[in-house]
Formats: sequence, C-alpha cells, structure tokens
Amino acid sequence: MSETTAPVTSAASAASVAESATARGRRARIALRGLQVLLALFYGIASALPKLIAHSSAVESFDKIGWGSAGMYTIGALELAGAVALLVPRLQSVAAIALSALMVGAFIVQLAVFDGQYAATPLILIVPLALIAWARRGQNVELLRLVRRRP
Repeated sequence: MSETTAPVTSAASAASVAESATARGRRARIALRGLQVLLALFYGIASALPKLIAHSSAVESFDKIGWGSAGMYTIGALELAGAVALLVPRLQSVAAIALSALMVGAFIVQLAVFDGQYAATPLILIVPLALIAWARRGQNVELLRLVRRRP
C-alpha cells in the first residue's frame, strides 16, 4: 500500500511546488512591472518635466552647474526617453542601464557642485534600476537580434 501511495504523494507535492513557483513567479513579474511603471512616472513627471518646462528650480540648478538651458533640456529629454523606454519590453534593460549611468553622473554632480546635499538620491535610484536591468537582461539578446537584422 505504501508503495502505491508514495508516487501519488510525491507527484502531488511536485504539482504543489510547481503551482507555488508559478504563483511566485507571476507575483514577481507583476511587482517588477509595477516598479518599472513607478520609476517611469518618477523620471517622466518628477524629474524630466521640470527640466523640460524650465521650472525655476531646474533653471537655477543647471545655472549653478554651469550647463545652462541646453544641458537642462538635454538631461530632461534623456530622462523622458528613459522613462518611456522603461515601459517598452525590448528596451527595458537598456533603459535601466542608461538611467543608472545618468544617476552616476547626478551623484558626481551632487558631490562636486552641491556639496553632497542630495547625493544619496541618485544612489538609491540605482538599486531598483539595477534590479530591472538584471531581471530584464534577456531582452538585450532580442534587441541585439533586431539591430543585427537591419541592413
């Protein structure tokens, strides 16, 4: 009797483990997508928009850096492009890497020009961006395939 029930028990537990792994994987994908949307909203609205509409705080900051309006609009456009790309499946990992590079630059500027007043903010933002870049790294292969197919 135990010989016939053992395979059924192990098959049932294997199915239970598979279901739980699938449910965990689904929740992880949803959480990652939610994080991407949240970061895209942050970069698009809170970070890029003030630069692109030349809000007085952004103008003042970029004047202090010495980059003026050209630098302000360029950084704003890069942040907006990164925000949109975070939502495009093939570009998610590349966008996270590019935004991380912008945050490294922001960290350096915060230390050099603003005496490190808000230097922790770019470092904090790099953590979820690195997670997205790593989790979506498979998309880089697909993106390379698309790029290589072009004549």
